[in-house]
Amino acid sequence: MGRLLVGGASRVAFAGMDELPEWEPGTAGVLCVAGPHAIPVSTAVRAGPERLLFALGGSRETLARLREDPAAAWCVLCAGLAFTAHGRASVLREGLEDAPKLVVVELAVERVQDHLADGRTEMLDGARWRWREERYADSDAAIFVELERLAR
Repeated sequence: MGRLLVGGASRVAFAGMDELPEWEPGTAGVLCVAGPHAIPVSTAVRAGPERLLFALGGSRETLARLREDPAAAWCVLCAGLAFTAHGRASVLREGLEDAPKLVVVELAVERVQDHLADGRTEMLDGARWRWREERYADSDAAIFVELERLAR
């Protein structure tokens, strides 16, 4: 295991992955919070090597759980990647310009677990999904634009 310098303090790099990898916009992942409680999330945006942002509905039980206990993990299984980002979540912003009922949550990643590090398996594909109504797809595109802007 190597070490990665983050914010002046070193941390252990787990299972061969030193930082949060890149993924395609709209990739479905699973957000796991205290409970255990897990939900699919398709709005996650990489905001650097140890940070990601995603939008959650303001009335979601998941958000209430994160407010009580910020420990969280986000797992992705998609073509070429299988990893879990473990960290602490906090509300970055209440409401988006194009979606005022959504809350922007930041996951400060403390470690990334690479599920493909041993080389025995590879991910050929991930969960395939789509919006069934075009109006939701249009709204999703606006959410991504705003999340990308906040990620900078």
